[in-house]
Amino acid sequence: MNFTILLFVSLLCTSTSVHGESNDPDTEAEKSSPVQSCFPDMCNLLKEFGAMREKLGALENKFKESENQILELKNKEKNKVFFSAATGGSGHIGPFNTYTTLIYKTVITNIGNAYNQFTGIFTAPVAGIYYFTLFYHAGGTNIVSLTLIKNDQTVVECYDHRTLQDGADNGGNAVLLQLQQGDQVFVRLGANTHVWGNNEITTFSGFLVSQV
Repeated sequence: MNFTILLFVSLLCTSTSVHGESNDPDTEAEKSSPVQSCFPDMCNLLKEFGAMREKLGALENKFKESENQILELKNKEKNKVFFSAATGGSGHIGPFNTYTTLIYKTVITNIGNAYNQFTGIFTAPVAGIYYFTLFYHAGGTNIVSLTLIKNDQTVVECYDHRTLQDGADNGGNAVLLQLQQGDQVFVRLGANTHVWGNNEITTFSGFLVSQV
């Protein structure tokens, strides 16, 4: 395409000498002095076309830069993962005759939307090192058993024996976990155990420490 434009320009806008032989002195003068055979409007149009191409190229580069910046911002937002949730309610949760996923219904923070308040499950949006904590309050007359589960694997536990003299119990645990994208983490309430549900004491939290 560039070759065609250059050829076209050379045909229209180059300085050429008048061809043909003549003994006429005026003709000889014309031969010795180049005559501009360019069409001025066409030359200006081609110059403007060239300038427009340069501007379009600059705009295309700016567009690519903006697109890269948007993608970078999206990736940064994707890497912001923080959540805290409480069980909600006011009263005993359990005991049940089988183990049960504990659902923390009251969402305090959920940046990145990795925690599902309807299932109680956190799903890792990116591979990385995550930090999790769980805390509980419960009556002392029943057993407490909470297990932090990664997919189907037991990671850490909170446990308290039944006591007749102890009116209430509080406990918790924390862990750093390396997760792959899509790994699921949740808290499991043991069979025939209980915790006290409310918006302040029995909580589950986590955040992305570093992407790997």
